[in-house]
Amino acid sequence: MKVAKFGGSSLANGEQLQKVFQIVTADPSRKVIVVSAPGKRKSDDIKVTDLLIHCAEQGLNGEDTSATLEQIIDRYDSIVKELNLSSDITEEIRNTLHSLLSAEKSNPDHYMEALKAAGEDNNAKLVAKFFQSKGVQAKYINPKEAGLFVTDETGNAQVLQESYDNLYKLREEEGILIFPGFFGYTKDGNVVTFSRSGSDITGSILANGIKADLYENFTDVDAVYSVNPNLVQDPKEIKELTYREMRELSYAGFSVFHDEALIPAFRAGIPVQVKNTNNPLSPGTLIVHERSVQNGPVTGIASDKGFCSIYVGKYLMNREIGFGSRLLRILEEHGMSYEHTPSGIDDISVILRQDQMDYETEQRIVNLILTELHADEVKVEHDLALIMIVGEGMRQNVGTTAKAAKALADAGVNIEMINQGSSEVSMMFGVKEADEKHAVKALYNEFFVGVPV
Repeated sequence: MKVAKFGGSSLANGEQLQKVFQIVTADPSRKVIVVSAPGKRKSDDIKVTDLLIHCAEQGLNGEDTSATLEQIIDRYDSIVKELNLSSDITEEIRNTLHSLLSAEKSNPDHYMEALKAAGEDNNAKLVAKFFQSKGVQAKYINPKEAGLFVTDETGNAQVLQESYDNLYKLREEEGILIFPGFFGYTKDGNVVTFSRSGSDITGSILANGIKADLYENFTDVDAVYSVNPNLVQDPKEIKELTYREMRELSYAGFSVFHDEALIPAFRAGIPVQVKNTNNPLSPGTLIVHERSVQNGPVTGIASDKGFCSIYVGKYLMNREIGFGSRLLRILEEHGMSYEHTPSGIDDISVILRQDQMDYETEQRIVNLILTELHADEVKVEHDLALIMIVGEGMRQNVGTTAKAAKALADAGVNIEMINQGSSEVSMMFGVKEADEKHAVKALYNEFFVGVPV
């Protein structure tokens, strides 16, 4: 039994839905189908979810929502017409959206959540109707009725453990089950969404819940690539990688998966296959618990911008009990989270996303570190990019760090910092944002060009 999730680009228009239908019906083991809201039909298009958010903001501000609402309905109606479905579906969607817009606004967060989730919910109903029109036994599954319960953390819902037992009962249902992604229900009956790209999370939760043999994630690329194709032309595809490698790469900027998405599948030991809706015969990328390391030390290279570092130097810091915790407490008191803390015996750097800290906050934090921790030196460095090289093979391979550092040096890229994860499957290099693309290319050439995958 398989769970198959289709992203927004796979459901953007009628032609794409025809492809989805062919893929699903070609394999009887594809039992549960998770759908996103309609995505972009072309590069300058607007995703339905973005239109819904805009519409909700207009509703909360007391503005006229009619134009945005019609734009949303038109997106669904164009799909309905392409597939020669009954206009009753469009009217049902229209009535649902009108009802949500006229709902109680005393809790703006819940109002917004309900509208955000409507993209997936309405699309799941539409897809189910389409499958039925083709003579296939299929039905829409409401997450509340299925028992997908979550915490009341708007935009960041966490699944409740009891949901897995509830969802297991879906195995008893007949036919193909069409399940909307991106949201669940609180025990009080409120709609709450997962973090953005949360349909991947829904698919992973369902794979865990029904104890699927495989979770297929259909997108618009043939596989997970070893590096961002926007930075390196025609990068190598990754045939197989571990959950741990995917998690590290997702965190560091890979956009194929939301970095939380695989956790439920990982906990249940369910393999995940990334496949292309537009090229379903391509083998894609398989994500597993363990794999044999046959492709060298590095599996992939990822990068992300928008970081800064707070460097703190103090003589004999290593002998001062609680220095690190007090430093992090200063950040905590300002509502800031950190990413990495590379350190030496007399210094420590804290890496964080710089959009958390404006100039005034930065000055306040620097002064607190100087006065409360009696630091000898505090420096803030802005506009950093973090580059992560990831691979299970790094644990058994000697000299990976030296090769990476030499590749960057030969490319004229100055390394601002280095940090190796304790799991030894990732290594982080901090460089100036202006050097990001150049650095990624240098590392790719070092570890992948001329090396068999």
